[in-house]
Amino acid sequence: MDSSATYFDVIIIGAGLSGIGAAHHLQEKCPDKSYAILEARNAIGGTWDLFKYPGIRSDSDMYTLGYSFKPWKETKAIADGPAILNYIRETAEEGSINQHIRFNHKVKKISWSGEEARWTVSTNTAVYTCNFIVSCCGYYNYDEGYTPDFAGVADFKGTIVHPQKWDTNLNYDNKKIIVIGSGATAVTLVPELAKKAAHVTMLQRSPSYVLSQPAEDKIANGLRKILPSKIAYSIARWKNITTGLAFYNACKKWPNFFKKLLMKGVKKEVGDDVDVNTHFNPPYNPWMQRLCLVPDNDLFESLKAGKANVVTDHIETFTEKGIKLASGDELDADIIVTATGLKLLFLGGAEMEVNGNKINPPDLLCYRGMMFNNVPNLVVLVGYTNASWTLKCDLSCEYFCRLLHQMDKTNTAVCYPKLNEKLETEPLIDFNSGYVLRALNEIPKQGKKRPWKVFQNYIFDMFNFRYSSLNDDVMTFK
Repeated sequence: MDSSATYFDVIIIGAGLSGIGAAHHLQEKCPDKSYAILEARNAIGGTWDLFKYPGIRSDSDMYTLGYSFKPWKETKAIADGPAILNYIRETAEEGSINQHIRFNHKVKKISWSGEEARWTVSTNTAVYTCNFIVSCCGYYNYDEGYTPDFAGVADFKGTIVHPQKWDTNLNYDNKKIIVIGSGATAVTLVPELAKKAAHVTMLQRSPSYVLSQPAEDKIANGLRKILPSKIAYSIARWKNITTGLAFYNACKKWPNFFKKLLMKGVKKEVGDDVDVNTHFNPPYNPWMQRLCLVPDNDLFESLKAGKANVVTDHIETFTEKGIKLASGDELDADIIVTATGLKLLFLGGAEMEVNGNKINPPDLLCYRGMMFNNVPNLVVLVGYTNASWTLKCDLSCEYFCRLLHQMDKTNTAVCYPKLNEKLETEPLIDFNSGYVLRALNEIPKQGKKRPWKVFQNYIFDMFNFRYSSLNDDVMTFK
């Protein structure tokens, strides 16, 4: 233990959407607790400050991606990156949260001492100690995205860029562009690039489900004109929570019906201009991967206008002029965008020790989707896979603050979930997306029954996190 290290009751890792939210909950519900936010970069915003690619936007509506405590007041429910970043900054400024942020503090290691009941948090610039850590550093590697080892990459004479490393000075006016990928990033990029490019091709190995939705929520905007903002926001939020959850559950119960319905929706928008059965017919059921949102039909409009097209094929090799496909076809390009996914990263890559023993993330079992067996005083905020990220983070913060109050009430300094039985385990994330499958041996697991089971259900979690007893057979206080 470093006796000279600065001490805080709570250290929050990350000043993105969830980190600023966690600080707000802590200030409001536990005002007697001292805290600091350690941010690896030099700015607030996390994902929404990091990504600079054209058209960057949310793939969830802001009435659920927004905080429970701060109404979203813009007209667009599907917001662009700068608007979301401004929302996060406003939240930090309004609560003076920005005064607690220490920038350029990359957390390298966290070490727990049971004797002292404290964490030592080692960053690239300083060392801190605290009683509790809340990790809000997201789930992916901020340093680099995922790019497959494509053959012939060195032969290509044009520009190759990954969206996570987008150069804002890149001129793509009147250029031929290939976007490799079929996920949310590709679906966002293609219509935006098509506004200036000569032509954009979305090259996908396999299709994704896409769903069109208006960028503006007319009901929410109408409510805001006649009701106080907080009431209007709450109604719109619950409308979108319940409809989203109902749609998800219906897709899981009747996958074949909704598969056809989703494809029919695309067919309605693109007509005979696109082979929907080839390019929008995934080989898996809805919600085995996250659905891609298309606001105001922007992708479909660019396809119908001939500014973009979709090719479903495998890449054989890059060439001097573009890409040669397994079918033998060749695509010419000036710019190739590798929208090929993220790399999952637990705790931002920080090393973790408990009483001198190194903790291996895959050996951990997740408790309530936010804590881990036999790891004291650590909460990790992650969102839902089938709904907005912030919904789960808000609930986790409320539960975390309940824990702090319970510890004060019982005069205890330590809490952790204790695994009292041998459980069957399964992957923490029930998706077959590439970025998930690549990381299954690098992240914690979940059990097959409560409270080690992670439920993708906001309403269930709301009652569970807010009202369930903290003194179950698992949670241990010392």
